Amino acid sequence: MSSQNSRPGEFELIERYFAPLAGPGGLGLLDDAGLLRPGRGYEVVVTADALVAGVHFFPDDPPAAIGWKALAVNLSDLAAKGAKPEGFVLTIALPRDWTENWLKDFATGLGKLAEQAGCPLIGGDTVSTTGPLTLSITAFGMVPAGRMVRRVGAKPGDVVLVSGTIGDGALGLKVHGPDKPGWVAALDDGERSVLTDRYLHPQPRTVLAEALQRHASAAMDISDGLVGDLTKLLTASGVGAEIDLDAVPLSAPARAALMAVPALAELAWTGGDDYEILCTASRGDYSALSAAAAEHSVPLTAIGRIVPEAGVVRYSGKGGTRSFERGSFSHF
Repeated sequence: MSSQNSRPGEFELIERYFAPLAGPGGLGLLDDAGLLRPGRGYEVVVTADALVAGVHFFPDDPPAAIGWKALAVNLSDLAAKGAKPEGFVLTIALPRDWTENWLKDFATGLGKLAEQAGCPLIGGDTVSTTGPLTLSITAFGMVPAGRMVRRVGAKPGDVVLVSGTIGDGALGLKVHGPDKPGWVAALDDGERSVLTDRYLHPQPRTVLAEALQRHASAAMDISDGLVGDLTKLLTASGVGAEIDLDAVPLSAPARAALMAVPALAELAWTGGDDYEILCTASRGDYSALSAAAAEHSVPLTAIGRIVPEAGVVRYSGKGGTRSFERGSFSHF
């Protein structure tokens, strides 16, 4: 572990840990800004997320996982908009006790996802803070002009779909956290490992971007919980929905958790940290969208349909109709 006296200064730190992550638009991280060149007929999609230690992740989480997640949450937003990632800027406020080993592992996790997604670093800022570790990433994507998928396009009769499985992140937070509830003991090691990994390493669905462009009428990523985020999409579109809760896809480890404590279903539906895609598609586009997702081995599951009544959401399942007092995670 490095002492504070032997740690690199700001410029050496950037050269050592972040310049290797930079793409051509980063200009070697030697300038005051990066450079993006949109192709003719393309538009730039911009998204930003901040993560704070003790709020969005545990301070002692593996630094490589923190780096991965910081970029993943932004890539998830770009994917939902149908945008191809092009680059990102990073602002990192390091607490006074940071170490080189921590920063090296953080940059490794960040760089691994950046390379996998084709989304290089193009700039940012590095500062120190007396408060907790704070990260902010702004990511840029490209989309053909007029083809960004917004929240406002859902129409009556459209199918409501979600990618992957829902609830793993929220359950994984409980499995991974310091105060483990009793039901965690009912899971085997493999089930706990899967849920923990889904919390630490969300998988942004960037491979769905082009299919969403072509076939989705509205889309967003699920970060704060399916129930709450669906409400946001419906509000933007001025419509309502009928949702079959029994159709919401769950992983095998999540089902095992719900077998132990059935009431955990509400946490799965409202807890957040899914980073899956919530979208709508017309009956005519639904099959093509599902087929395109299947080509990338990403399941899309129909969980309901859009209805005309603005703001009305009817949740039903084998247990009858449901309502939710708290639909999602809230910062305030």
